[in-house]
Amino acid sequence: MKPTYKIMTAAVLITGSLWGGSLFFGEADGAGVGNQPGTSEDPVVTKSYVDQQIQKAIQGGTIATQAPAATPTPAATPTPTATPSQNKGDEVEIVDVKAGQTLIAGAGAEFIVRAGKAAIYSQDSNGVADLTDGADLVNGTAVPSNHLLSFPRAGRGIVVQEGQTGGLVVMVRGAYTLK
Repeated sequence: MKPTYKIMTAAVLITGSLWGGSLFFGEADGAGVGNQPGTSEDPVVTKSYVDQQIQKAIQGGTIATQAPAATPTPAATPTPTATPSQNKGDEVEIVDVKAGQTLIAGAGAEFIVRAGKAAIYSQDSNGVADLTDGADLVNGTAVPSNHLLSFPRAGRGIVVQEGQTGGLVVMVRGAYTLK
């Protein structure tokens, strides 16, 4: 066989193979029709539907149809009398602590100082657990803003730091007393 015939035969065979292969594998379905978005196996949902389902899961199976009312902040009393909280569950309450007041935690309470400069208050040598840094904060230690503080026993708390004229805004979960 002559070399030109060999080259021509090879070119025809390669071209024919490519053409035949493209006919055989001409349709690309991806992963299959059953996995396409919008089918009953994989429905397309809207953001509002997802938000409703998240709210339903958070609220324990009920969807609120009205906007929740704002949580009122407790009024600060001018006298240093104790004001016990009514917060017994997992609800977060915003508490305003004025200069000279002490926010005492109940056993198992959690605080986050959102505004102002606070210091730890403790009558004994044990401190308060700063869960954000993994540290133990003893009496008089400055509290970092936006850190989660855990109070394992009642009687410990936070005060407005010396020299600060403004108060504190604290997120509280659990029982507390404002003195």
